[in-house]
Amino acid sequence: MAVTDEAILKIKEMLLAGELRPGDRLPPEKELSERLGLSRSSLREAVRALELIRVLDVRQGDGTYVTSLEPRLLLEAIGFVVDLHQDGTVLELFEVRRILEPAAGALATHRASAEEVTALRALVDDLAPGTSVEDLVAHDLEFHRRLTELSGNTYLSSILEQLSSSTHRARIWRGLTEGGAVGRTLEEHRSIVDAMESRDADLVRSCLTVHIAGVERWLARAAAVERPV
Repeated sequence: MAVTDEAILKIKEMLLAGELRPGDRLPPEKELSERLGLSRSSLREAVRALELIRVLDVRQGDGTYVTSLEPRLLLEAIGFVVDLHQDGTVLELFEVRRILEPAAGALATHRASAEEVTALRALVDDLAPGTSVEDLVAHDLEFHRRLTELSGNTYLSSILEQLSSSTHRARIWRGLTEGGAVGRTLEEHRSIVDAMESRDADLVRSCLTVHIAGVERWLARAAAVERPV
C-alpha cells in the first residue's frame, strides 16, 4: 500500500471510530503525523486528497476541519467525474439511472405523504403541452429531483441528482429533434404520479423504467451508438 493511501486509511479509521466528527478540527500536523506514525509529507498528501473529495476543509491560517460529511457534499465528486463524459458515454449514465431510479420511486411510493404526492402532481399539471423545450427540461429535472428526494434515502437521491443533471444536454437535444417529446414526457410523468397515488410501488417501478428507457433508446438511435445486450 502506498504511504499516502495508508495515511488516508488511518484518517478514515479515525472518522469511523468517532475520534473525528463532522466539524472537528484536526490536531496540528506534527502531532497528528507522530500519532499516526506517518511522515508529515505523507499526511499532507492525504489531507490534500481528502479535501478534493470534500471530507476535509483546509482553512488557510485556521487549520483543517472535518466537513459536515453530508451525502450531497461528498457525492459532488461523482458530478465532477460525470461531467467529463461525452455523448457516447452518456448512454451509460441513462443505464445507471434506469437501474437506480425505479428503486427510488418504489421507496417514494411507500414513504411520501398524500400531500407530497399531490404537490408532485401539481408540478406536472402546471406545465402546458405547448411549453418550450427549455421549460420542459427544467420541469423534467425538477420532477425527478423531487421524486427521488421522496424516497427518503439521501445517498440515493444525491447520486441520482448528479446523474440526472449530467444528462441535461441530451434532454435538450431530444426535445429539439423528436416530435411530441413534450406531450410524451408529461403523459409519462402523470402515469408515474397516478401509480404513486394508488400506492402501487411495482407499477411506479415499471413506469419509471419505461420512461427512462425511452430516452435511452432514442439517444442510442440518434447517436448511432450500439449498446451491448
